[in-house]
Amino acid sequence: MGTIVLIKLTGRCERLTGENSMGAVMLLKSVIMGIVEGLTEFLPVSSTGHLILTGELISFTGEKAKLFEIFIQLGAILAVLWFYRKKILSLISRFPKDTRAQRFGINLLTAFMPAAVIGLLLHKTITRYLFSPSTVAVALVIGGLIILLIEIQKHSNKIEDIEDITFRVALAVGIAQVLALFPGVSRSGATIMGGLLAGLSRKASTEFSFFLAIPTMLAATLFELAKNYKMLSSSDFEMLAVGFVTAFLSALWVVNWLIKFVSRHDFKPFAYYRILFGGILVWIYLF
Repeated sequence: MGTIVLIKLTGRCERLTGENSMGAVMLLKSVIMGIVEGLTEFLPVSSTGHLILTGELISFTGEKAKLFEIFIQLGAILAVLWFYRKKILSLISRFPKDTRAQRFGINLLTAFMPAAVIGLLLHKTITRYLFSPSTVAVALVIGGLIILLIEIQKHSNKIEDIEDITFRVALAVGIAQVLALFPGVSRSGATIMGGLLAGLSRKASTEFSFFLAIPTMLAATLFELAKNYKMLSSSDFEMLAVGFVTAFLSALWVVNWLIKFVSRHDFKPFAYYRILFGGILVWIYLF
């Protein structure tokens, strides 16, 4: 009898140990994915592409993993909100009477609409056919080459302050953001390069990309969560919380670093990174 009890207790301990080990592994994967999201969301290197590739490498795939990746974007959005909290509160307080604040709000909405409308219409097609490591790899290389082509040109840099952005510039950035619906292109890369071509300085283009990320990412994230929240359970809360916090902290660091970086450098290093990284991935998938 004592032997039977001991065997049962041992088996239970092994199951608990296995469950704890599995939980620790999932939390580690959450940390990794959160860091990748935060580090790449606002750099012109494609966060979606890096999340897809990282998920493949650490075996973090499936429908629930995709929903997790969407959820932790809220952490990255919060990082921008926190970093620009004074600017945002100023715009909100001035909006009822200040024409500059009103114009900025209208232009932000203008830049948001093209990708919102086209993304809503083509969402299922893009998700079904384009979210794969091979398409991401090709997009990384092509995007890197385009960044190099744009950077070797001379830019007028007529607009230094995001509140001075015109309707035409906002629409141009919004159209550029549509390209980022293709996984691997990079939302920040498309909007920053679009801003440069439209006459924004590097700093203004980068800051407008940050502000445009707020409604764009928030809308996309809430849309996906509203459709698929039933996939989540109370047991997923810890994993989501860890991913959210790590995405917030790493994104906050990146936003602060990137603003300082663009005041002294161009975006060629990111182009070289995309071409090298994407080229390696293309070679791997072909051979």
